[in-house]
Amino acid sequence: MAWIQSRKLWVFCLCVTATVFLIVTLQVVVELGKFERKKFKDSSFQDGLYVEEKTTDLNPFPQEALALHGKNTLGVGSYPILLWWSPLTGETGRLGQCGADTCFFTINRSLQHHRMTKAFLFYGTDFNVDSLPLPRSAHHDWALLHEESPKNNYKLFHKPVITLFNHTATFSRHSHLPLTTQYLESVEVLKSQRYVVPLKSKNNLRKRLAPLVYVQSDCDPPSDRDSYVRELMTYIEVDSYGECLRNKDLPEQLRSPATMDADGFYRIIAQYKFILAFENAVCDDYITEKFWRPLKLGVVPVYYGSPSISDWLPSNRSAILVSEFAHPKELASFIRQLDYDDQLYETYMEWKLKGEISNHRLLTTLRERKWGVQDITQDNYIDAFECMVCGKVWENIRLQKQGLPLKRWKAEAMHLSCPEPTTFTFSSPVPLAGHGSSLREIWIPSFQQSKREAQALRWLVDRNKNFSSQEFWALVFKA
Repeated sequence: MAWIQSRKLWVFCLCVTATVFLIVTLQVVVELGKFERKKFKDSSFQDGLYVEEKTTDLNPFPQEALALHGKNTLGVGSYPILLWWSPLTGETGRLGQCGADTCFFTINRSLQHHRMTKAFLFYGTDFNVDSLPLPRSAHHDWALLHEESPKNNYKLFHKPVITLFNHTATFSRHSHLPLTTQYLESVEVLKSQRYVVPLKSKNNLRKRLAPLVYVQSDCDPPSDRDSYVRELMTYIEVDSYGECLRNKDLPEQLRSPATMDADGFYRIIAQYKFILAFENAVCDDYITEKFWRPLKLGVVPVYYGSPSISDWLPSNRSAILVSEFAHPKELASFIRQLDYDDQLYETYMEWKLKGEISNHRLLTTLRERKWGVQDITQDNYIDAFECMVCGKVWENIRLQKQGLPLKRWKAEAMHLSCPEPTTFTFSSPVPLAGHGSSLREIWIPSFQQSKREAQALRWLVDRNKNFSSQEFWALVFKA
């Protein structure tokens, strides 16, 4: 009986406790509601956006308000707006902290005419003449991010168009934010011997492998690399795994381009002595993973691409440069010489085996760049690009507040330029099976037309009025 009474008492106490908890919780919710309503009443709407009052200070919000994973959207009307004229980031609104400066980044084009919109950010591949933010106000900066091949948008590579921009981030060392080393993670990765196959093992593997390997699936690009490799194959054996000139198959699980950074793919390539590292375009400082990957794996790159590649070699003897040979036959003879002479071959591997990089330009660039590659502890180059522009915008805001003249930045032709493509004369175009006529025939006419496109676009933008694609093409093909 005493046990039953004790249990009833315990249940009664539990009910009382639960009731008190519910009352307290309800009171908290009520108070929060009052606070939110007061906050709403004390705020105002400006240009259709929620804006806190009293924003005379350059940084009116405490830093704590900006620490929510960079996604806080308070004060959009109080901070300079940097509008991406491209879907690249996919962000409809984000307050980004760039050192002491804060900017609002968005892809929302409805903010084009907002009083706080200070800059438009363009991604080169998406740069489209059909829709540009015109008319362009005097205080509107244009900034270009374009790290990719010129074949993606040739018109950007001509002076009339590149000089439309105030700020640039391109593969050129001359741009405001150079991305020349965009495919190289670090000095440590270059020095790493994780994938290095000893020369004795490579010599044994030569019984079933060619001295050279070629892996390309983007066939007949502007560099005309497939024509060169096709000619080279008549003088020396080449194992070609990609869609272009393929004579050897990768394992099924490694045939997708997405697996080219997979461990299994690395280990296959690392077995070779040499790799044909040919870029899809020939431009100063346009250097892709095709060059850096073999250096990381301990394979000697036979390189064709950037004419300025010597400025970026880890050491004077770390790559074989195609440009130094008059004909593929001469190149084949030199590679065969290295293949037979271990001592001579090892001179190209010495820097790797000793972990010695003698190129001060390369070391300094990697040390001083303000972004990282596949490094979660650093900003990526898109973040760095955004912050570069944000910093310039704030520099002018401060000058304006002091009553001083504003600065104007302008891109130069050297910030993004490539010569007209050429074709190799020793090899006639050979159409790929199933591809019809060769793509190699379109690049020179395409480049030449892009010059007219650049001139037409410059004239229309300088007019500072919206225009249609019909107007643009009529001007391009004007007799």
